[in-house]
Amino acid sequence: MNPGAGGGDKIPPTGPRAGRGAGASGSGTGRRPPGEDGADARGDPPPQPPHPPGSSADRSFAREVFLLQLVLVVLLVTGAVVALVVQSQRATLADARHRTLAAAESFAHAPGLVATLEGDAPSATLQPLAEEARTAAGIDALIVYRLDGTALTHSETSQVGKYVIGPYAQAAEGKAFTSTFDGALGRSVVSAVPVKDADGHVVGIVAAPVTVEAIHKSVHHELPVILIGAAAAVALAAGCAALLSRRLRRQTRGLGAAEMTRMYEHHDAVLHAVREGVLITDNGGRLLLANDEARRLLDLPADAEGRRVDAIGLDPGTAELLASDRIADDEVHRTAGRLLSLNKRPTTPTGVHGTSVVTLRDTTELNALAGRAELARARLKLLYDAGMLIGSTLDVVRTAEELAQAAVPGFADIATVELQDPVLHGDAPAGASTELRRCAVAGLAEDHPLYPVGRLIDFAPGTPMAAGVREGRSVIEADLAASTGWRTQDLERAQQILDYGIHSLMAVPLQARGVTLGLVNFWRTHDSPPFDEEDLAFAKEVGGRAAVCIDNARRYSREHAMAETLQRSLMPRELPAQESLDVAHRYLPAQAGVGGDWFDVLPLPGARVALVVGDVVGHGLHAAVTMGRLRIAVHNFSALDLAPDELLSHLDDLVARIDDQEGEGPDSAQAMTGATCFYAVYDAVAGRVSAATAGHPPMAVVRPDGTVAFLRPPVSPPLGLGAGLPVEAVDLAVPEGSRLVLYTDGLLAARDRDVDVALDALGEALGGPFRLPEATCDDVLGSMVVERPGDDIALVVARTRLLARDRVAEWEVANDPEAVSPVRRACARQLARWDLEHLAFGTELILSELITNAVRYGVPPIRVRLLLTQSLVCEVSDGSSTAPHIRRAADTDEGGRGLFLVARYAEHWGTRYSARGKTIWTSQSLSGAEGPADEASEDDLLGEWDDLAL
Repeated sequence: MNPGAGGGDKIPPTGPRAGRGAGASGSGTGRRPPGEDGADARGDPPPQPPHPPGSSADRSFAREVFLLQLVLVVLLVTGAVVALVVQSQRATLADARHRTLAAAESFAHAPGLVATLEGDAPSATLQPLAEEARTAAGIDALIVYRLDGTALTHSETSQVGKYVIGPYAQAAEGKAFTSTFDGALGRSVVSAVPVKDADGHVVGIVAAPVTVEAIHKSVHHELPVILIGAAAAVALAAGCAALLSRRLRRQTRGLGAAEMTRMYEHHDAVLHAVREGVLITDNGGRLLLANDEARRLLDLPADAEGRRVDAIGLDPGTAELLASDRIADDEVHRTAGRLLSLNKRPTTPTGVHGTSVVTLRDTTELNALAGRAELARARLKLLYDAGMLIGSTLDVVRTAEELAQAAVPGFADIATVELQDPVLHGDAPAGASTELRRCAVAGLAEDHPLYPVGRLIDFAPGTPMAAGVREGRSVIEADLAASTGWRTQDLERAQQILDYGIHSLMAVPLQARGVTLGLVNFWRTHDSPPFDEEDLAFAKEVGGRAAVCIDNARRYSREHAMAETLQRSLMPRELPAQESLDVAHRYLPAQAGVGGDWFDVLPLPGARVALVVGDVVGHGLHAAVTMGRLRIAVHNFSALDLAPDELLSHLDDLVARIDDQEGEGPDSAQAMTGATCFYAVYDAVAGRVSAATAGHPPMAVVRPDGTVAFLRPPVSPPLGLGAGLPVEAVDLAVPEGSRLVLYTDGLLAARDRDVDVALDALGEALGGPFRLPEATCDDVLGSMVVERPGDDIALVVARTRLLARDRVAEWEVANDPEAVSPVRRACARQLARWDLEHLAFGTELILSELITNAVRYGVPPIRVRLLLTQSLVCEVSDGSSTAPHIRRAADTDEGGRGLFLVARYAEHWGTRYSARGKTIWTSQSLSGAEGPADEASEDDLLGEWDDLAL
């Protein structure tokens, strides 16, 4: 057996262990607190003058520390390398044992090995297999023996078939083993494993030897790497130690033991002997050092050093100074019951703050001056707080309450505010009346003896309150018990006030812009000091600011009330009677005040109704006025029976002209630009709706089955911005029972979300089971509106109806004068069926004139239609666009009286145009109150019939 003939695998490098050792060697270096050495922000102190040769710098403490650190590093690295080598040797031996045993067991239990051993030529089969397994396992040999010691395989082929002596008796008995021995090739490891047949009998032995030296070679290859790493670690540690020592030398300024001892003595003297407080703080706000005097002056806790200065019980001002990087010169701070004068300087001459030294001196003798300064500072803060509190709203009463709350308890124990009644209603007071209404009280318990809130008080002459209002001056009653003038108001109540503990009063009139609005009274009770002249200056300042806020609120209340009154007068008080739509509406004003949202329902001739909503940007009086102007303009244009697109075009031109005119004056900012409008016309006969928009959100159409669609006409700019661009309308057929929903953008902006998302939410609120218009309004507002909307909301829901077919009669008229008579007779028969024979005469006269005019001057086709609604509507349509006009004919004229007669017998008449021509319509009351008052005979009237002048 030649156990040293085989090679071995490389042992894994042991660099990680070496790395840990190197790291451990450098872990002993400590870190000093930042700024403790007096270094600047970069960690480098200012250069120091060099020491002369042979001075203490040659024997500095830093050099000793460097040598000690270097020795420790070398020892640690050496120990780490030795431990790594020993550990790798142990690992090598264990690897050899595991490798040989694994190779022997793997080959011994290989399938077919027993059959090969029992065959004729086992060596020829096993030798190449054993060599492959030996090479793969990295061992010296893989030998298969018979029980008689004959080698069937061997790494040296000359040994195959020979008897080889080995310690395999234990394996022959059926037990695998591994042993270590020292051979000719050095220390070796061999493992032997028995080969058993199916019956468990040992039929052969597999042995796997390897020399430990072969495995050591891999470690020897890595040893230079380990040594190089150790040397690098030593060099790195030495460099770090050198840098640390250099820093330490610079921090200690190259001092030796004697110098450092002397410095310690100085340090000890500062800590315990100096009778001036000394503090050292770093730029992080931590207290690094405090001497005994500073601890006494600041009453510091025992563990104050190392803690932040804002956590050791100092007052905020002192803590702020100590934590900041600013320089202080004799700043006075009150802390721990003392007045201290503080000086603060950086410890570095360059002024770059790393650490700072603070000195403190006790200046308690400045108590009186500091007290007055504190009082002035408190008053200024109270005045500032009052200015922030008073006037947060534009409500008169709320502003009075804020004035009372601002004075209590910082300035007075009790505060009451009384205002003149006109001020509460937004009006300017007529004069300095002493009859005031109490609006606010602060600082009183429930059982107080003063007049309650809401009480109208007529202050008697001679009282401080009456003098303050009449004369416009503030009055101080420092001692109420010794004063008698204020008692004349109510003797019994005055005694109750004294018994309550109130002892001092100051009455200050509330004056703004030369007008006395009311009075504020400040009261002090019990242990509070009486009012003096210094208090009076503060009270006047607070009262003056509050008076301006109250006057602003008064003016706003007046304007708001005027805007509300104007808006209520301009909005429809009730909807007009009509049969085509069942309408419900809602209007919610914004919290910011009256806005410019509006809506209207306008009946039109021919069983048609116009629905309109509009929105004027802004709030207040101007928005309400603008809304009224637009609403009146829409009323006027709708009276002309214009189509939606034509009406909005005229409205856009009107707004543009108004804006041009107003833009030339001083109030150019009050232009109408920014108004939007949506105009829709529903025809109850045809069941169709026509709509157009000028920058307004689309109308929602809710069909009877609950589906929702938005009618989106082509978008046009807001009113006044069209610049002559055409407005397009859209036409849609809607089933009976559909709901038309018009609204302003305040409904969509009520929630903070995108417009498309808001429209989807509106569609969900409108959809679902059928609801009446009133219920629809409630549901939509309940789901879409927040508690305090920021914009006005106008909502109109209209349920459509169709005019019954038996209330509509239509005829086609030939373009022939002879066709007039048959149509007249047919109309008379239809009126008889409707029980309207009393209207027959006037209706026949109207139709004869209109049809004759259409035949003579119009263009086919000619149609006649009668509609029975709340009135009787006659319509004659033809294909021309010429419009008739009424005139008074002269005695010598042969014609021109027909349209005059039509106007006399009809309540209303007019002309509307369409894409196919025009329609002349008339409307007659069903009550029978028709015709001229001095009605002539039928023959006389027929004699006056003539052609209509065009």
